[in-house]
Amino acid sequence: MVHADRETAPAAVSRRTVVALLGAAVASGALIGTQRASAAPTARAASTGLDDPAKKEIAMELVSSAENSSLDWKAQYKYIEDIGDGRGYTAGIIGFCSGTGDMLEVVQLYADRKPGNILAKYLPALRKVNGSDSHAGLDPNFPKDWRKAAQDAVFQQCQNDERDRVYFNPAVAQGKADGLRTLGQFCYYDAIVMHGNGDDPTSFGNIRKRALRSAQPPAQGGDETTYLDAFLDARVWAMKQEEAHSDTSRVDTEQRVFLRKGNLDLDTPLDWKVYGDSYHIG
Repeated sequence: MVHADRETAPAAVSRRTVVALLGAAVASGALIGTQRASAAPTARAASTGLDDPAKKEIAMELVSSAENSSLDWKAQYKYIEDIGDGRGYTAGIIGFCSGTGDMLEVVQLYADRKPGNILAKYLPALRKVNGSDSHAGLDPNFPKDWRKAAQDAVFQQCQNDERDRVYFNPAVAQGKADGLRTLGQFCYYDAIVMHGNGDDPTSFGNIRKRALRSAQPPAQGGDETTYLDAFLDARVWAMKQEEAHSDTSRVDTEQRVFLRKGNLDLDTPLDWKVYGDSYHIG
């Protein structure tokens, strides 16, 4: 999920491999599933997690501050542009990309729920351009039609559901399996949004594995703060491998700020900076 106003340099390493690769299990944790009907966890952590509605809203605003320079994440349903990062069009609330498979998934879901919608005619083209930065079969009207579709509550819900299926739910499940509280679950979510969970060295699963080489999560008897420091170190390493992600302020002046304050439950008020801009949630 990379937006032009912040991260525009060409990328040498894919943020995600194809979304289908998300079927692999993350080591010693929850499965990163690909079924649309994701089962809810059978047992909830005793403390509030990131899936609590109020905490989830905070998570959406935190990510939007980094991706869109705004806390208004719902304004991004209509967002679409090619930012020149090798992933084709980037669009929507989570930065679905035509070159990485997740845009195809969200448009397919929209077609399943509302056959004949304005974007359904682009499905063949989206299948062909998947894995590339090509616009073949999409130009010139795809961006205009995406923005029009974004006015439809059905399409907005499709974006929400694909965000949850591919990114939010797996991140929260893995965080809970590792014994992490709300902040740790958010650190996982922000990482999987940016890096995906394919097989490349900078994927979420491999960032986590890198952290596990130097610290243990609470579920394995480790200290939560120490482990999250190790995870964020691994995240920064991964970000610096790709020029488009090389500004690490979303970690340095956001997530580490909360961690240093001991705010493991991500309680408000929250004050942070991203790319030098200040934000507040009261």
